[in-house]
Amino acid sequence: MTDWTDALHRARAHAPFLARALDRRADLGELLGAGRLDEALARTAGDGSDDVGVALRRERLGLSLVVAIADLAGVFDLGQVVGTLSDFADRALSAAIAAAIRRRVPDAESIGFSGIALGKHGAQELNYSSDIDPILLFDPEVLPRKERDDPAEAAQMVARRVVELLSTMTAEGYVFRVDLRLRPQAEVTPLALSFAAAITHYESSALAWERAAFIRARAASGDIARGQAFLDTIRPFVWRRSLDFGAIAEIGRLTTRIRDHYAGGQAVGPGYDLKRGRGGIREVEFFAQTHQLIHGGRNPALRLRGTRASLDALADAGIIAAHDARILGESYDRLRTLEHRLQMVGDQQTHSLPTDPQALDNVARLDGLSDGAALVAELATISEQVGSRFDALIAAWAPRGAIAVTDQPLARDLDALGFAEPEALAGRIESWGNGKFRALRSEAAREAFARIRGPLLRALAAAPDQTRALLRWEQLIERLPSAINVFRLLEARPALFDVVMRVLAHAPTLADHLARRADLLDALIDMTAFDLPGDVATIAARLARSEKGDDYQCLLDAVRRRVGEMRFALGVQLIEQAHDPLAIAAALSRVAEATIAVLAAATEAEFALVHGRVPDSRLVILGLGRLGGGALTHASDLDLVFLFSGDFAQESDGARPLGGTLYYTRLSQRVVVALSAPTAAGALYEVDTRLRPSGTQGPIAVSLDSFARYQREEAWTWEHMALCRARAIHGSAQDRAALAAIIDDVLTMPRDAQILRADVLKMRGDMARHKPPKGPLDVKLARGGLVDAEFIVHYLQLRERTAFDPDLGLAISELAEAGFVPHAMRDSHDLLTRLLVVVRLVAPDGAFPPEASRGIVAQACGKADWDSMIAAIAAAKTTIAAAWQTTFGEPLET
Repeated sequence: MTDWTDALHRARAHAPFLARALDRRADLGELLGAGRLDEALARTAGDGSDDVGVALRRERLGLSLVVAIADLAGVFDLGQVVGTLSDFADRALSAAIAAAIRRRVPDAESIGFSGIALGKHGAQELNYSSDIDPILLFDPEVLPRKERDDPAEAAQMVARRVVELLSTMTAEGYVFRVDLRLRPQAEVTPLALSFAAAITHYESSALAWERAAFIRARAASGDIARGQAFLDTIRPFVWRRSLDFGAIAEIGRLTTRIRDHYAGGQAVGPGYDLKRGRGGIREVEFFAQTHQLIHGGRNPALRLRGTRASLDALADAGIIAAHDARILGESYDRLRTLEHRLQMVGDQQTHSLPTDPQALDNVARLDGLSDGAALVAELATISEQVGSRFDALIAAWAPRGAIAVTDQPLARDLDALGFAEPEALAGRIESWGNGKFRALRSEAAREAFARIRGPLLRALAAAPDQTRALLRWEQLIERLPSAINVFRLLEARPALFDVVMRVLAHAPTLADHLARRADLLDALIDMTAFDLPGDVATIAARLARSEKGDDYQCLLDAVRRRVGEMRFALGVQLIEQAHDPLAIAAALSRVAEATIAVLAAATEAEFALVHGRVPDSRLVILGLGRLGGGALTHASDLDLVFLFSGDFAQESDGARPLGGTLYYTRLSQRVVVALSAPTAAGALYEVDTRLRPSGTQGPIAVSLDSFARYQREEAWTWEHMALCRARAIHGSAQDRAALAAIIDDVLTMPRDAQILRADVLKMRGDMARHKPPKGPLDVKLARGGLVDAEFIVHYLQLRERTAFDPDLGLAISELAEAGFVPHAMRDSHDLLTRLLVVVRLVAPDGAFPPEASRGIVAQACGKADWDSMIAAIAAAKTTIAAAWQTTFGEPLET
């Protein structure tokens, strides 16, 4: 039960400021004593004074009193306390801006002048005696002013009046202390800046700490719409797609400076600084903000202002442990509550425990504790829980200092590490920083490189193929416009050196991607870097994430970046053997399907802006081949057929209407471009539409009715074989079901077994002659390989009208259960598929990989060594050849 009487007693006994407020506002004390909180809150606002400054001061006094008593009584939790105080700050700043504008231009609207809240005000976490740290911005085109006033001068008059209205101490007290020092270059700039000047600053010359400050920025007062537009404009400055380790290191340095400057308040005890002391409020806030700086550029869900909300979001994203988020969050709430107790006593902006024992006991008893010793003991536990976690964070990300360099020549170090020809290699390495590579021409880049040279050389020495890894490292540095962030990432995460070296040594495809996009390494720092992506809907939600102001082109770029990150991470998982290659293949397929879903939907919406939509008609996309079967490799293209439901004779309902067939022809072409055209963010997929009805001679999109008629009456056997691995991957549930019914009807048609057999054998023979295997590991085209397995399966599916599963492995299992193929054929298929997925990265030309990479290939396929791998491949081909003999009654041609 709420004890209002005890709360009022503690306020009078231990908080002189609240006692005086109760004397001045006895009416509020009576309402609170009776438990009538809502009436008390309502009475704090609007006392009838025409003087804005007086009215705000009286409201502030009343609100501080009511909120404090509700806090002491346990009726308001911390969120309600800081939220109520922050809402009042918004109103007060808005009222001051409006009054300042009307002082010069009576009856003018409050437009063209915005208050951007930072710090606790921006996060809506103000405490009892917080100052506010707004940045005041104006638009010279719309700010109301007298005709003779220069816009900039008018803005300064408004700003000075705002500060005066809120900060001047009068007989009624003050409203808020206003600190404008967080504005750009505060020592030389006026109190209010134009939006244009502020944007120029943040886009060109802002400091690292300003990025952290803007994590909690909010358009709070005045012309909020223009303030929000400003924040939208500078969003790329705050939330960078690539990690900025300079900013992260700056937080570490700032923490060190704070601890040094406030050394007297670091230790828990009398005088302990709740805000700046070790394990205090600031360290919880920095803990959250550091992780937000690291990950928020790539995950908008982390772009929150509140500290507790940010910690919870980081835990939900798997970036920090849920236990840490809970401990830090609960500690933060308690620290903030105790901070409030300190400030209730005398309405002072203090954060330090009293050094006087009696004063310390007084604060403890205001909080309901027995004495100061109990308060200190509680804080000691909190400080250690927070401080140890923050220390670990800073240790993980802060610069480690230059790697010790021995006095002996580099060649001797290289020789000691086991490199061949150390003298020649030393000259080669020293040339990197002597103008050979653009990325190493600045002093900052060379200093960053010096910090990682030792670990780099050790990682190169341990690489399975030193020569290959070294060459690829040089290619990586050569292609990078700037290497500082890469060097800082590797310095902060030394374990990534080994991963990078294995990528460079074993996976030329991934190495090429990394050389074009060094920020791909950013994705590997997450705890979830080696987890498989979720289902199609989860991936699509991640790809479709957009931000205010983003347009269609922004989405195309964003999808390319995010898909590139996911495909790169899946490739690294292959090299690191984190998952079965079959699981990687399925994940690559889900990524592609999600990409199609997102970009097709976005393209449809964009297309409809001009051409409208065709009534009762929708786009349907059919996936075939490896996409249809749900098992892509990194080299797979997308085999797509574009269809549409409804009447082809219908016309779209937009400003520029099109007939049905032309509408979907152009829409499908747009979707292909969305999926395949390179943008500033890079390429995406190759799209193949040649499996559509009539091939390249037919229209790119046809109606479902036309598709059904073509498949029943005109399609060749090979087209029906392709349908065996077909799957609707975009479209409404109704249209997908209709398409599935058409495919089922076509595949289960009665067939002449001899004609079918002859067609299949002729097709495979033609393919073998015109498309021979590229090399000894081309297990797709080699005889006894995956293509032969597919032909066996599709022939039996069509002949027996059974086992129609687009997943070839599942189809083989079903055919084996029915006795049409040996059970061993499933294992053979899976082995060769695993091999195909791996060699597309390790040996994309189908040749045997380098000696050093063969172990990775063997182990990924579940074999102990390379010899076992070669033997298993031969056995798999023999199994498939035997199934061919049994199925077609003739030996497999070799």
